Amino acid sequence: MLTLCIAVASCKKDGPGENPTPPGSVRTVRFLLYTDQDFSSDNAVIHFSVFIKKGSVYVFDPTGNNFLFDSAYAPMQIKDIPDAAHKLVVEKKVVGYDDADLTAGFVYEIENVGTSWHIDTSRAGNLLKVIDYNFR
Repeated sequence: MLTLCIAVASCKKDGPGENPTPPGSVRTVRFLLYTDQDFSSDNAVIHFSVFIKKGSVYVFDPTGNNFLFDSAYAPMQIKDIPDAAHKLVVEKKVVGYDDADLTAGFVYEIENVGTSWHIDTSRAGNLLKVIDYNFR
């Protein structure tokens, strides 16, 4: 019986559907916001928010069931978006979604202009995702 258990355990191989991260791993999503443009004369107010949701496609979910994290920055004038040397950094740890693709990104609204976004995905098993957003 012991020999059979050892043989079965030694035959297990990671296949293409296996998750390469150990169970209970902590995934990190790091949001970087900056600009390399000269907006010094742009006084328009902009609202940025960041989010992480379960799934690989951004689909509007009015229930919010798939959102794992969302947070808004304080409103600022476009001219106050920092340069690359002074990036705004937000880091969020995500626990319990090792086997799920995640979608993360920025949503922003410029007052009296409209709303837009910068969205990326993090595949299951990816322990660090950096959303590097150079606002232009």
